Amino acid sequence: MTGPLQQVRPDYFGGSLADVMPSALAVLGVDRVDPLGLTAALAGVRRIAVLLVDGLGWYQLPTAAPHAPTLTDLAARFGRPLTCGFPSTTPTSLVSLGTGAAPGAHGVLGFHVNVPGTDRVLTHIDWPGSPTDGPNFPGGGPGSPVGGHRPSGSWPPAGTREQPAGSGEQPAGTEEQPVGTEEQPRSTAGERPGAPAGEALPARPVESTGDPDPRRWQPLPTRLRQAETAGVAVTVVSRPELASSGLSLAAYGGAGAHRGAGDVDALATEMLAALTAGPGPTLVYGYHPDVDRHGHLSGIGSADWQSAVAAVDGLLARLVDGLPPDAALLATADHGQLNIPAEGRYDLDTDPRLRAGVRVVAGEARVRYLHTLPGATADVVAAWSEVLGEQAWVATRAEAVSAGWFGPVPEAHLERIGDVVVGCLGETVVLASKTYNPIETTLIAYHGSCTATEMTIPLLAVPSPRT
Repeated sequence: MTGPLQQVRPDYFGGSLADVMPSALAVLGVDRVDPLGLTAALAGVRRIAVLLVDGLGWYQLPTAAPHAPTLTDLAARFGRPLTCGFPSTTPTSLVSLGTGAAPGAHGVLGFHVNVPGTDRVLTHIDWPGSPTDGPNFPGGGPGSPVGGHRPSGSWPPAGTREQPAGSGEQPAGTEEQPVGTEEQPRSTAGERPGAPAGEALPARPVESTGDPDPRRWQPLPTRLRQAETAGVAVTVVSRPELASSGLSLAAYGGAGAHRGAGDVDALATEMLAALTAGPGPTLVYGYHPDVDRHGHLSGIGSADWQSAVAAVDGLLARLVDGLPPDAALLATADHGQLNIPAEGRYDLDTDPRLRAGVRVVAGEARVRYLHTLPGATADVVAAWSEVLGEQAWVATRAEAVSAGWFGPVPEAHLERIGDVVVGCLGETVVLASKTYNPIETTLIAYHGSCTATEMTIPLLAVPSPRT
């Protein structure tokens, strides 16, 4: 087995999170391509429940085992490892799951991404239609453990960096479309045979916040919409406040009905109710955030994390016990996590070597996107390589893309990736304690980079016990 801190590349050729929905649709007879080979094991299945447990990576399963007997049993009998895409972060993974595409193709290329042509940073969990506050929102708002407040739009703040000639902040609400956000012809990069044809954008308006429209920023049709078009009853079950968020629109395309579930018990109830609501082929997708949240706040293995894992164990037991005879459960995750000790924390706000030449910082603590001042890219690569040494790999955008980390990247999405990409390898993070995202400094566990712990996720393909 690969060591937890060894580098793992995403398996975009039949072994990643992006393959889950295409295989689910193949089982339901909607798609001809079954990249995970599930049709034989799930022959006769006409109803599928897909559950994504945020933050429950493959390498966390042994730590979870004493608190999760059902999970442990199901993983032993029905489990296999997959990889998520890169970066190993929730927005990127949710859209890969929903579209069946690698990150380069769908364009949601990180937690925080620079909007090309501006100094603005888009936070994918805080998008038009997303909540702006609330401590219980598992990914957005000032109370979020992962810093879902809307950043000021640039880093360093206005007045603290040298402005290149002709540059300037694009004010929120401007009518000018940022480069790369205008409606583009649908790209087919990274798609498989049998993918659905392009479709018109929904007509629903989205409030103007200065951020790009999520239905244009993410140009691919979703697999949930493909299933719905083919006559499958589609339902999404998640926190009520996520129903119309920008990230939900990008990931699921507004497909199907939404059932709100504010806690783990409601999630089980609503998923089973949707799974048994009608006689025809059915696809139910459920999302649960608490393992990730308590990993961030308290650490992997903490008492709060153990309680969250135990709740997931109960959720799995209820779902499996409630599966109709013609149903199956596909349980997976979006990434793993690892605890970061105090000595592994670098701070770009206190080290002038890391600030020099950088115009905008995006990404997150384990994988940074650095957008550089004109002519500064080589100096930034050299400085970050010297400071971080073996604790990270530092590459230019072209090097990271050519190495295949994102899958094929169409021209419209290239500038969303930093001029420099920094992936932490050891037990290391690069924080910004003052000017960028101070909330990150309070966390215990992190994810986003390319270690086995972060990149490797489980897939449990569980048939109904009544089959």
